[in-house]
Parts: sequence; structure tokens; C-alpha cells
Amino acid sequence: MKQSSPSLSRRHFSLAAASTVLAACTTAGTQTASVPPPVTTAPPPPVAKPTRTIRVGLALGGGAARGFAHIGVIKALEARNVQIDFVAGTSAGSVVAALYASGMNGFALNKLALTMDEASISDWAMPFRTRGLLQGVALQTYLNTTLHDRPIEKMAKPLGVVATDLRTGQPILFQRGNTGIAVRASCSIPSIFEPVKIAGHEYVDGGLVSPVPASFARKMGADFVIAVDISARPETAATLSQFDVLMQTFTIMGQTIKTYELDKYADVVIRPNLNAMSSSDFTQRNAAILAGEEAAARIMPELERKLAAARLTA
Repeated sequence: MKQSSPSLSRRHFSLAAASTVLAACTTAGTQTASVPPPVTTAPPPPVAKPTRTIRVGLALGGGAARGFAHIGVIKALEARNVQIDFVAGTSAGSVVAALYASGMNGFALNKLALTMDEASISDWAMPFRTRGLLQGVALQTYLNTTLHDRPIEKMAKPLGVVATDLRTGQPILFQRGNTGIAVRASCSIPSIFEPVKIAGHEYVDGGLVSPVPASFARKMGADFVIAVDISARPETAATLSQFDVLMQTFTIMGQTIKTYELDKYADVVIRPNLNAMSSSDFTQRNAAILAGEEAAARIMPELERKLAAARLTA
């Protein structure tokens, strides 16, 4: 038998090996890498627009003894967790505003009102003092004592007190200084209280220029203003005394100013039913407080709806 030469066998082996290597390289070169299909994920849900914090201002109007109704309104707002960020007050409203801004809640105000001695805030001027029947110093002292002489800028809530410059007729918003003096100025009804001198200017009742200080609450930084109007309607107000006649005169004079200010600057207006109460009757303070609570409770659905809408659109 004819034997193949060793060299020929080696050549065949080499060719076979080379063919195998080439086949393997060709396969490796043309092989497509196995890539897992892309994972399809649902788009993230739309992020709800965060609601901006709405700064709420409370504007408390003037009305002498009817001002006790402001306390009832505050109690009702607190019961529904309506947070107040700024407080502005005119005349009687400035008294409640100062006490509330100091940190007193509605129940503390209620207790204080029912235990308040009217004589403690009344000081008759001497007969030879002809610019007012009352000096107003007693009111100033009462407030400063109750508030431990805390100035306006040190209150728990930002406080604004509105008064009228007697010489120029321009309004002023006190946001600093002696609280008692500012409130006394805001409450100085001409011919009833003597004008109050502060830094060379004389000031009288803020109700002459801003019966319900909604514009000043806005000026202080409020985005949403709750105004409390305790003034009597001219057609229903009692005019049994000289004081009642004077208050009726102020009410008539302030109608146009008040309507304009509330329409333009107030988001919600609370009007307690005080038709049966005279501005000089301090004996009905509990009835006034209840009237304030009832009025605020009636308007609460509207207030909460408007406040929620304001937060969404801010």
C-alpha cells in the first residue's frame, strides 16, 4: 500500500485547521450582538402645580361699641382654621386688631371684652379743654398695659393702624411705634375725643378716610382680604343721642369711600347684623360678639371657596 508522505498529511491538517479558524472568524465577525429590546415605560404623571401660600389680611372697620362684633368674626375664622397673616384696623377695629395681633385668640378676646370696664377707657376732659369731651389717654393706657407696652412692630402678626392727619386730611398707616397712641389716634372721633399729637402732627379718627381698611391690608402685603364692615346703614341706624347723630353723620359721609374701597380691595366682606345696636351701647357687647360669629359662619362657604380658588390661580 502506498503511504502518503508526512509532508502531505501535515499540509492537509494545516488547511483543515485554517478552514476551521476562518469559519470561526467569519461567524464571529458577522454575528449580531444580542441586545434586549428597549423597555417601554409609561410617561411620568404630570406634576400638579404647587399652590402658592396666599397671605390673608383681615381689615376691621370702625363702629364704636359695635366693634365687639369683630371678636365674634375672629372666633369663627379660627374655628374653621382660616389663618390670618396681616391685621389692619380703623377706629374700634384698631382696638381689636391690636389685641388680636398681639397673639390673643378669639376666646381670650371674648373674655377680655366681657370683663372690660367701660370706665377704664373713658377719661372726661376738663371743662376748659374744648377740643373734645374725652382725652383718650385712658384708652391708650389700657391698651399699653394690656399689651405690656409692646410696640406695633413687635406684634405676633403684622399690625396696621389707620388714622387721619387733621391738617392735610390724608390717611396714615401706623406700622411702628407706641401701640396705645396709634390706636388712640385711630379712635379719636372729632368733638368726642381730642386730636392726638404724634411727631408734630395731629391725628383723628381713621374712619374719616378709610371706614373699613381693606386697601391698607392689601398695602401691607395681603393677597386676599377679608373685610369686616360693622358700620350702620343710614336708614336703620338709631339717632337717639348726640353721639348717635355724630356717628350717623360719619356713616353718611363715608358711604362712598367705603363702597369704593370694599369693591376694589376686599375679596370677602362680612357684615354682622347689628341693626338693633347703637354705636354708643356698650351693654350689648355679648350680642355683638354673637352677631359677628353668625355673620362669619353664614359667609364661610363663600370665603373658603374664594380662598381655595385664589390659591389655585396664584
